[in-house]
Amino acid sequence: MGSVQDKIKEIEEEIGRTQYNKATEHHIGLLKAKIAKLRKESMSRKRAGGASGFDVKKSGDATVVFVGFPSVGKSTLLNALTGAKSEVAAYAFTTLTCIPGVMEYNGAKIQFLDLPGVLEGAAAGLGRGREVLAVARNADLVLLMVDVFNPRRETLVNELYQMGIRIDSRKPDVVITIKKQGGIEINSTVGKLSIDERLIKGILSEYSIHNAIVTIRENINVDQFIDVVVGNRVYIPSVTVLNKVDLVTPEYLKHLKFEYLPVSAEKNYNVDKLKKMIYDRLKFIRVYTKPRGEEADLTEPMMMKYGSTFRDACSRLHRGLVTNFRYGMVWGKSAKHPGQKVGLDHKLEDGDIVSVVTKTGFVKEM
Repeated sequence: MGSVQDKIKEIEEEIGRTQYNKATEHHIGLLKAKIAKLRKESMSRKRAGGASGFDVKKSGDATVVFVGFPSVGKSTLLNALTGAKSEVAAYAFTTLTCIPGVMEYNGAKIQFLDLPGVLEGAAAGLGRGREVLAVARNADLVLLMVDVFNPRRETLVNELYQMGIRIDSRKPDVVITIKKQGGIEINSTVGKLSIDERLIKGILSEYSIHNAIVTIRENINVDQFIDVVVGNRVYIPSVTVLNKVDLVTPEYLKHLKFEYLPVSAEKNYNVDKLKKMIYDRLKFIRVYTKPRGEEADLTEPMMMKYGSTFRDACSRLHRGLVTNFRYGMVWGKSAKHPGQKVGLDHKLEDGDIVSVVTKTGFVKEM
């Protein structure tokens, strides 16, 4: 028997030989499900094998990971953004480990991780690529960095895709509830779906799911449904940086078909604009705390992600606050009136001021 990668390659070749039409879409869909299952098994084996050598403790308010081919200028840009001392040289594979750096911007401390350059085939294990790309799974934002003379952005996106990382997309609104008996029940709120019920049942069967309620609230394709079934996908925003633009003319760039920010890491061109873009893409909100009987401290905000709840704020403040929580109080955009009493699931907004009341009284040290 061949390796997992050999099996994946064999199935991919079969898909490539199969002409896609109405008669073959069921067969191709099941083949895609088999590939996804094999990749998940491969990732599980890698994790069970021990530490990757690229493990870095997350710090700050968010983590941004550099992903790019060798010699695109990642280390130079890291140094420009953070003042880190990542080694820079004019040859490939200068960065052989994970180099961290921290950028402070608008009150946020953003951790950057400069990873070794990846190669095409990284997701299949080439050049320790799986270990490198696995770091990106835990990032809050991926910084895709491409060279102006070889801007292969789609290759990077594809390598991340094979690692279960979905760039600039969100989790499909589909819920699969396992039950003990009764077969597969499919409920859809969107009328005719792009994927038929027979294929849905076939994919579930591939994963040994024979009794379940499938609730679909948006029109999805077969790849999206497989993502839901596999369940180990991560959905991460990205910023694409096109480096070394100081070496070409504006006309040279007109043929590029993807969105990017042109920069020159070496000349410090557009670095300030990139800082703002990264901050905006991370969708921070600033939350302030108010101890009992005192004014709110508006000098040092607690940086939270858009969509964060009072529960998230409590977890950031002190790990015991959630279990000892009685109610919260909010002043700001998310409150219907100043000092509104709220529960743990209350969603916070930018500029909110919060106080926590525990079962033993106000928290004095926030």
